Parts: sequence; structure tokens; C-alpha cells
Amino acid sequence: MEVSGLSFRRQVNLLKRELAEANERQAATSKILRVISTSPDDVQPVFDAIAESAASLCAAEFCFVFRFDGELLHPVAYHGISREGIEAVRAKFPQQPNRGNVTGRAFISGVVEQIPDVFADPDYKMLPLAKIVAYRSAIGVPLLRNGHPIGSIAVTRSVVGSFPERQVELLRTFADQAVIAIENVRLFDEAKGRNRELTEALEQQTSTSEILRVISTSPTDVQPVFDAIALSAARLCGAQFCHVFRYDGELLHFVAYHRLESEGVEAVRAMFPAPPDRGSAAGRSILSRSVEQISDRVVDSEYRAHKTLSAQGANYRSLVAVPIMREGNPIGSIVVARTQPGVFPDRQVELLKTFAEQAAIAIENVRLFTDLEKRNLELKESLQQQTATADVLKVISRSAFDLQAVLDTLVESAVRLCEAYDAAIFLKDGETLYLRAHHGPIPIDFTGWPVSRNWVTGRAVLDRKPFHVPDLTAEADEYPDGHSMAVRMGHRTILAAPLLRQQEAIGGLVIRRTEVKPFTEKQIDLLQTFADQAVIAIENVRLFEEVNARTAELAEALEQQTATADVLKLISRSAFDLQGVLDTLVSSAARLCDADMATMTRPMGDAHYPVASYGFSQEFGQYLRALPLEPGRGTIVGRTLLEVRPVQVADVLDDPEYELLEGQRLGGFRTVLGVPLLREGTPIGVLALTRSTVRPFTDKQIELASTFADQAVIAIENVRLFQELQDRTEELSRSLKELRTAQDRLIQTEKLASLGQLTAGIAHEIKNPLNFVNNFSAISVELIEDLHHALDRTVTEGAVRKEIDELAAMLRGNLKKIVQHGIRADSIVKNMLLHSRQGTGEHRPADINALVEESLNLAYHGARAEKQGFNITLQKSFAPDAGEVDLYPQEITRVLLNLISNGFYATSHRAACETGDGYEPTLAAITRNLGDSVEIIIRDNGPGIPADVREKMFNPFFTTKPAGEGTGLGLSLSHDIIVKQHGGSIEVETELGRYTEFRIQLPRNAVGIATPEGG
Repeated sequence: MEVSGLSFRRQVNLLKRELAEANERQAATSKILRVISTSPDDVQPVFDAIAESAASLCAAEFCFVFRFDGELLHPVAYHGISREGIEAVRAKFPQQPNRGNVTGRAFISGVVEQIPDVFADPDYKMLPLAKIVAYRSAIGVPLLRNGHPIGSIAVTRSVVGSFPERQVELLRTFADQAVIAIENVRLFDEAKGRNRELTEALEQQTSTSEILRVISTSPTDVQPVFDAIALSAARLCGAQFCHVFRYDGELLHFVAYHRLESEGVEAVRAMFPAPPDRGSAAGRSILSRSVEQISDRVVDSEYRAHKTLSAQGANYRSLVAVPIMREGNPIGSIVVARTQPGVFPDRQVELLKTFAEQAAIAIENVRLFTDLEKRNLELKESLQQQTATADVLKVISRSAFDLQAVLDTLVESAVRLCEAYDAAIFLKDGETLYLRAHHGPIPIDFTGWPVSRNWVTGRAVLDRKPFHVPDLTAEADEYPDGHSMAVRMGHRTILAAPLLRQQEAIGGLVIRRTEVKPFTEKQIDLLQTFADQAVIAIENVRLFEEVNARTAELAEALEQQTATADVLKLISRSAFDLQGVLDTLVSSAARLCDADMATMTRPMGDAHYPVASYGFSQEFGQYLRALPLEPGRGTIVGRTLLEVRPVQVADVLDDPEYELLEGQRLGGFRTVLGVPLLREGTPIGVLALTRSTVRPFTDKQIELASTFADQAVIAIENVRLFQELQDRTEELSRSLKELRTAQDRLIQTEKLASLGQLTAGIAHEIKNPLNFVNNFSAISVELIEDLHHALDRTVTEGAVRKEIDELAAMLRGNLKKIVQHGIRADSIVKNMLLHSRQGTGEHRPADINALVEESLNLAYHGARAEKQGFNITLQKSFAPDAGEVDLYPQEITRVLLNLISNGFYATSHRAACETGDGYEPTLAAITRNLGDSVEIIIRDNGPGIPADVREKMFNPFFTTKPAGEGTGLGLSLSHDIIVKQHGGSIEVETELGRYTEFRIQLPRNAVGIATPEGG
């Protein structure tokens, strides 16, 4: 029993000891975790706690914690070692990981390494340290992050042997905690770095926005912009000072500074103006036209500018200079200096480049406004000198950019003050003077006239001086065109003055009288004054348009500096997908302004309705879409429309004027913000943002929401302008197409008329000798008959008579052939004359069905009268709604008769070739209504047309009929009438042995441009 009791007490003591050790380990790990939680940005306290706990709990001589920097192992914490031991460790470390110590072995292998007896390990190289500290065994535990070693823990003891497993596990736990601490600090440092970058970016953006606001509020003074740039550059770059210089092409001028004492300012001002050189940072940037950095001015032998500053002002070391450029040329420089040597980081250089671009914009703004003010001053002085034309000058000032109003007033005033009957202003475009303004009863029967010396205004423009003609009707030789105008329009005395801009004539001002009454010298001078005023008005408009164009460019440059560049990119990519842009704007506004819901309304009728939304529930969305929102205090949209400015309600439930309580219940919002979409000061919509908690929007968020509202207006305006441009482009395209069609017809008609005249001339020339040939051939046949009768009385028989009879028969046959071919030639000549005709009668609306039926009847009865026994089956299929067509009825009848007659001929030819009674000649006439045109079809069941004949059938003089039966001009004439005269089309479809079908299409209102003879 005693033995059993003793054993039991030993077990209890063992368990108590193990429990005590477990409690110690738990306390140590808890302590380290507390250190980790209280030192998120510093890993050293964690390392110290691990070293202390590891040495204590493992009964070690000492403990070291090592960090790996990518190349070497560094001791970062230790516990339980003497100063002599510390110095011995520092003498060996940092070093590359190797197997000569337990730390390096654990790091290289990535697992726990134990050395039971360091004096028995041949690879161990730290024996001097072991002798100093008196340890025998050692253990190394790696610090692993994602499987890769980043350090290790080394523990030594004075006894020989391996460390027990519980101590190994404890060291592994400490190693894991060390890795956690390292990772925590790394993540914390990254977060701090990211926050620092965001803070810097925000500061930079705020500074650039501030400078842009200064630019917009100081369009005529660049100094506030320079001051703002100097202030922002010095602050954001952490600089000793910032200088801003202007460069006039020869000298650098000191114009702005920040963080420089008065003595230093006077010293810099004493240096400038001066030509740029390499002795200053500003001079270097001007010479190189690029960014110049001086990392340490102390070692830069060329830099001399510091010698002029006081001791306090000259304690800077590094500088950067960024040139201010305009169109590739330097116009100034921004210089920033710091007290520490080194190169400025890229982000600061880019910021200074942005400031330089803004400075260039400001300089250009001021230059444009200065030029405009200077020009306006010159105009004002000129206007003051022209007291006699005060009324005209008032009109110019009131309508400075309405050129037509000024020109109209000028000609009216010229008539009144110069006692003229009328006045006109012509402006030059190319080599023609075009009428732009006219006042008075004398007519002007042209809008443009070539610039020449043959009329008074043209000579004034060419010679660039006034011309006065007392009686133009007496100057026929000197001014032939002007004399003709005077006779036509009834004027006698004329005075013309050129409109001169920089010694170049851009037009002319002319006044006239119907009687011979010369103008006085005063009136001549006054007219030249009016001409100068016309030039001023024209120049005003040109300058205004240039300023507008430049202002638009600067506005675009300012827009590119906003913090919402991503949204602007979306607008540029989806410029004409308005709904997509509005949806993105609303969602972006909600996200960036930290809103729970957002919507954008547009006017529909007398109220506003949502056109885009974000974060709405289905029930709330349906409710709001059905609710008309009108100007008033009861809703945020109505209140915004009423006040035409951003409006915020901090808590709608605490606002007695807010009435949309059912909407609040469905949407669950408390704080609301409304921003108007303004176009030219008029609201065209509202951007509304809400939050479900009482949390008012900040000024910055309101400003950002206003930016989104402006972008929505831009997108809406883009779509409107694009739609207008599309409509205008389509209208111009239609006009151009119609103009080209008319031009083609006119050219073709002129060609046809010329060809007709040539053909008619040739035909007339051929007809007379052809008549002689035909007549004398017929007479010669009669003479042969007479000769034959005479020979009957003298020579009755014999070989001579037989030979005479043979010769007479041969002559008679030859003459008959001459007569036959003469008749064919006469037919060709008649058809040539018919082909050359430009039309018969006038065009008028005609019933197309009646015209086709009349032509069919005429052709049928004509064929029956010409050929006995002719018979054919006629089929008619006329569309009841074919209606009327504006055409030349005689010409279309000629075409139809030709086609129908050809069909009769083709069916007769096939009937003559067919054997048996199976073939029945048939011809069909069909009309169809095609809307803007009608179609006429003439179809026969003749033998068809071969492909080679079909290709040439519309060529003049081509025919397949026997001699004497066709001239080859019928189809050519028909083609010209349909296509060239009426703007229609004629096509043929055929199948050999089955049919031939001619299809004619005629536009209802497009008669050919060529007019008939006598028309």
C-alpha cells in the first residue's frame, strides 16, 4: 500500500509538473499574441518576447531570432546571452545561410534541425561561441511563409542531447507566431503606403483642381495662377522653395515664388531678367526644352545660382526644373528645390509637368484675352474717330457677331448718308464676287459675277482702290460688263470701294444712282469708311470664331483634368448610347458618393420621371416610375427643380415640408441629395442620391455629384447633336444624290442633242444625192425599155440582137437592185432623222393603260392593213391602279409601236417556220403599279433572241431583218427615249424557241431633262 501510494504521488506530481509546464507554454503563447496585437506596425517587441519565452521555457542558455533579407541572415533579437557572447555573434553575422550553424541548417532545409552535441558535429563552425557561452546542444526552427524560409529561431543548452518534442512543438508555435507578426507588419506597412499614396494623389488632384479654378476665375491675369502653382508645387514636393519663370524668347523673368525669405527674393530678382544658361536650373530646362534635375548642386560645377542667395536661402541641395511649353517652344519654367540631395521621384516630376501644362493654358488664355482686348481697343479708337457713322457703329456693337445684320445696316446707312439710290456689298470667294447685302430699289439680277476689270466693282477689288464713274452708260469701251449691267438695271452714276484686310481685297461696297449725279469727295471718303467698317465687322466675326474655337479647346483640356476620367472615357466610347451612359453615371455616382440608392430624372410632358436608377427595390421602382415629379418643396426632385441648385435634406422624417412619405416607407431612405442637370441655366433633369441612415453628404461628394450631373448633360447634348448631325447628313446625302442624278441626265441629254444634230446633218446631206440615185435609177429602167422597143424595129434577130438582149437584161437587173437598195438607204435616212429628233410635243400626265391600249390597237390594225391574212392573239392585263405618268405621250407611243411591231414580226417569222397547226401567235401587253413608278411589259411567243444578238440589239443600225425590212434604229431610239429622256429603264428577257419579253419602268414624276423641239 505504501508503494502504491508513493507511485500515485509521483504520478500526481508528474501531472502537476506537466500541467504547470503547459500553463507556462500557454501563458507564453498568449503573451506573444498580446504583443502581436499591440504592435501591429513593429515586429521587434514580438521577436524580443519570443526570444525571452523560448529561452525560459526550453531551459536554454540563450535564444536568438534571425531575419533573412534575401541574401543574408541577420540577428534581430536575443535573450540570456552575455555581452561577450553577443559580440561573438555579431562578429559572425550577418552571413549567408550555411550548414556551419544550426540557424543556417534550419533555414536551408526548411525543417527543424537539432545538434545534440555541437563539439561532436564536424560541420559546426560556431565552436568559439559555444566555448564562450558554454552550451553543448542546439536546435534551429525555420520561419516559413507560404513554404519559403524568411528567418529562423536558434536555442542552445548546456547539456548534451536532443530537445524534447514538447519544446520542439513550442518552438514551432513561436516560429509561426513570428511569421504572423512579420506578415502583420508587412500588410500594415503596405496599407500605410497605399493610404499615403492615396493621400498624395488626393492632395495633387485637389491642387490641380484649385489651379484650374484660379485659371477659370482669372482669365485676364496670369499672376494668381503662377502664385497658386508655386504654393502647390512647394507644398506637394516637400520643397525648400519653388520659383516660377517666364521666358520671352530672349530673357528669363522671375514671376512667382513660395517659401523664400524677402532677402532671397531680392537676390533672385537681382539675377533676372537674364538669358538662359546652364548656371541655373531654369536656364537648363529652357535650353534643353525638357525636365532638368540637379541631384546635388554642391557637386555640380556648372550651377552658380546659389551664390546670390543668403545662407538661409542657399541651404538647398537638389533641384528640378520643368519647362512650360507652347507648340514645342519654351515660354517659362517651374523650379523646385529641396534641402536633401537626390533625384526627385517620378510622381513629383509628373505633377510638376501637369502644373507646367496648366501654366501654359493660363498664359495662352491671357494671351488670347489680351489680343482680343487689344483688338477691341483698336476698334474702339477707330469707332470714336468715325463720329459721322455713329448709328452704324451702334449696330456693329449690338450685333458684333451677327455679320448679316451689320452688312444690312451698312448698305442701308450708305444709301441714306451718301444720298444714293441703292447700295450693295459683294464678298470675294475664289475668283467670284458674291452678293451678300443689298438695299434700294435698283435691281441686281445676279448673285455672283467673276472678278474682272470689265465692271466697276471688279476693278475696285483688283486695283484695291475706289472707282467713281459719273455716267456708266457712256463707258461701254472701258467697262463692257458694267455698261451692260447699267443698261439692264437702269443706273448711271456708280461708286465702288474695295474691302481691304491687310492690303488684300476681300470684297467691294458699291452705291448707285439712276441719274447722272457724281458723288462728292466727302461721300467717297464716307463710303470708304463704311467699307472699313464692313471689314471690321467681318474681322470681328472671324476673331470671335477663333476665340470660341480656342476657348472650346481650353475647356476640353480643363475637363481632362477632372477626377472622373473613367466616366468621361465611357461617354467617349458610348457617345451615342445615352441609356448606357446614364445607367453608368447613376451607378458611379452612387458608388463614389457612398449612396445606397440613386436615380436620374428627365422631363416627360409637364413632369419629371426616372430614366435611370440604382439600388431600387422592385416595389419602390414601380412606385417612383408611376409618380409625376413636379417643381415644389414636397420632394427632393421638385425642390431641386424649384431652386435650380444642389439641395440636400439631412433627414426627410425631420423635414416638415417633405411630403413623399409613402416613397420614404418603400425606399427606406433618410438623407437625400438632389443635383440639377443644367443646360444653359435651365434644368433638364435631376440626379438624386439617398442614404438609408441620417448621414449628410459632404461638400466634396456634392461637388462630385455635380460633376456627374454635368457629364450627364454632356452625354445628353452629344446624343442630341449626333441625331441632328445624322438628320442633316441624310438630308444632304439625298440632295447630293438628286443633284447628281439631274446632272447625269442633263449631260446625257446634251450628248444626245449633239449626236442628234450631227445625225440630222449627215442624213440631210445624204438625202439629196440619194434621191438623185433613186430617181435616175427608175428613169434608167424606163430608158432601157424604150431602147428595147427601138431595137425591135431595127434589129430583130441574130447574134447581135441576142447579145443586146442579154446586156439589157443585165442592166435592168442591176438597176432594180440599185432601186431596191436606194429605197433601203432612204428608209435608213428617214429613221436617222427620226432618231435625231429631240422629242415631239410637250410632256403631260397621261393614263398609262389608255396609252398602251391605243398603241396596241394602232399596231394591230397597221399590221393587218400591211399584210393580208395577218392574225395574232392579243392578251391584255392592265393594272386598275396604274394611274397617270408625267411623260411625252408621242415618244412613249413611238416606243410601244416599235416593240409591238417587232413582236408581230417575230411571231409571223416563227409561224412561217413552224409546220402543223400547233403554234398560235400571241402577244401580251401588261401594266403594273410599282408605287413611284409603273411597269409596262410587251411579251411575244416568237422564236426568242440569241445571246450574241441580245448584247447588241440596242446599238444604232444593228438589225437581223432582211435588207429593206429594218434599219436597226428602232430599238436604239426606244432605249434613248425611255432611259435618257424619261429617266426610266428598259430590259429584255428571252428564251430561244419560247418567248421574248421587254420590261419598261417609268418614274411617275421624273421626265427627262431634254426638251422636245419647239418646247
